[in-house]
Amino acid sequence: MREVTLKIKQNGQPECEVSERYPKVTMRSVSSMTGRLNERKRIIELSGDPDEIEQFIDDFREGDPIVAAEPVTPLGEPTVFVSLTFNAAKWDSIAEQFAEVGVHYRMGTIITNGWERWTLYLDPDDDLTEIIHIIEADGNDVQLVRQLEMDEIDPGSQFQTVSVLHDLTQRQREALGAAIAAGYYGHEKDASVEDVATELGVGTTTAWEHLARAEGKMMADLGEFLDAGTR
Repeated sequence: MREVTLKIKQNGQPECEVSERYPKVTMRSVSSMTGRLNERKRIIELSGDPDEIEQFIDDFREGDPIVAAEPVTPLGEPTVFVSLTFNAAKWDSIAEQFAEVGVHYRMGTIITNGWERWTLYLDPDDDLTEIIHIIEADGNDVQLVRQLEMDEIDPGSQFQTVSVLHDLTQRQREALGAAIAAGYYGHEKDASVEDVATELGVGTTTAWEHLARAEGKMMADLGEFLDAGTR
């Protein structure tokens, strides 16, 4: 079996069009779909700049298939959960296309800067070229990111690393990157939170909050991973 990662841009669909206008906002599907007939519901997570998240939601509501997009957690935060209701008859579902051709895929699709990131699991007789052709036939753009045999992938890290990084907001990733580059986490701790704040161009308290939240998320995921390994 192979693990294949694709980037897909659904031209003409609101999730990708709006995402392209707000590249600092990451959209992630966090629930299965519910509902019957044409009207379906699901929960999505938006992370990034709080002001851009609110604008993202307003623009997303204007999409033709969208019936409603209502925040279920407070606005003004770097992560907001949104209850999404849409007309399934007008929604170009990549997941349904994969299901129709019998392809396994990872749940929790992530959309950033207009591109959806999909991870597929293909059997030896699955034709990747044909799968890509089916997606492109609907006017979508497809990029192959990587293709590996499952036995070439470290099973202890292939799911965890992606999950941890995408759970961080853009500002949290930037803060971690600046802190690592400055030596904040080095043995001698060559930098202080003030140095990180200067590099980011923000106040010391803001830099500390970004780092604390990022560290909290990463340690929580690491704790779950280590706990699972002892069972």
